[in-house]
Amino acid sequence: MILVFGKTGQVATELQRQGDVTALGRDRADLSDPQACAAIIAELKPAVVINAAAYTAVDKAEDEEAIARTINAESPGAMAGACAHLDIPFLHISTDYVFDGSGPRAWTETDPAQPQNAYGRTKLAGEEAIRGTGARHIILRTAWVFSAHGANFVKTMLRLSESRDALRVVEDQIGGPTPAADVAATLLTLAGAVRNGADGGTYHYAGTPHTSWAGFAREIFAQAGRDVTVTGIPSAGYPTPAQRPLNSRLDCARLASDFGIGPADWTAGLAAVLKDLGYDT
Repeated sequence: MILVFGKTGQVATELQRQGDVTALGRDRADLSDPQACAAIIAELKPAVVINAAAYTAVDKAEDEEAIARTINAESPGAMAGACAHLDIPFLHISTDYVFDGSGPRAWTETDPAQPQNAYGRTKLAGEEAIRGTGARHIILRTAWVFSAHGANFVKTMLRLSESRDALRVVEDQIGGPTPAADVAATLLTLAGAVRNGADGGTYHYAGTPHTSWAGFAREIFAQAGRDVTVTGIPSAGYPTPAQRPLNSRLDCARLASDFGIGPADWTAGLAAVLKDLGYDT
C-alpha cells in the first residue's frame, strides 16, 4: 500500500487519479498533530508513504508561522521518524521557496538554502527534520504547481478573464510552471524505485521552458482562446506580505541522471488542464 497524506490538494488529487493509493484527508490525518500522523503510519504499516499535504498559504504564513511550522516541519519529521523505525521509504514535496531567488542561474540541490519568507523557512525546516531521522527518503522540490483542481494561477487567470480584457501580471519572477499530474507521476515512479532499493536524497522537478508569471498568463489565454492583454509589471508593482523569489528556476538534471525523469513540458500540461476544465484548446 502507498499511503498518501493529503486528499484534496492538487498533487494528492492527481496521485489518486493515477495510482492505487490510500489517501488521508484532514478528518483522518491532522497535520497539526505530528504524533497522530506518526501513529497512523505505525498502525497501517504501508509499503511507502508520500506526504502531499502542507500549509501553502504563503502570505498568511507570515502571521501564522508557528502553525505553518507544525504542519510543514514537525509533522513531516514525525512521519519520517515513524518510517525510519519501520524501514518504510518516505517521499515528501518541498519548494523552490527554500532559496533566496537571487541571480539568473537555475538552482541545484547542493546550492545553499536561504528562504526569504515564513513559508520557505518552514518548508526548509521540514527538509532538515526528515533528513535528521535517517529515514530512506526522497525530498522533491518543485515550483509553480497547477492543475484543474483547487486554487492555482491557471484557474485564477481564467476566472479573471471572465470579466476583464486586460491584466497586469508580474514579469520579473522567473520559474518553471509544473503540472500537478506530472509531479504525481514522478512521485509514483520514485516510490517504486526507492521501494526497490534505489538511493534517495533531494531532487528538483519543475516545468520547462522557464517563463515569467506574465508569460505564463499569456500562454494560458492563448491556449484558452481568451482575448486578454497582459501587461508585465515588476514585483514592486504588486506588493504582497511575503517576499517572493525573483529566480525560481530549478535545475532538474540530477533527477534525469539518476532516474531518467526529465523536466515537465508545462505547455503540454496546460493543454491537458484546460481540456480537463472544458476548454477546447
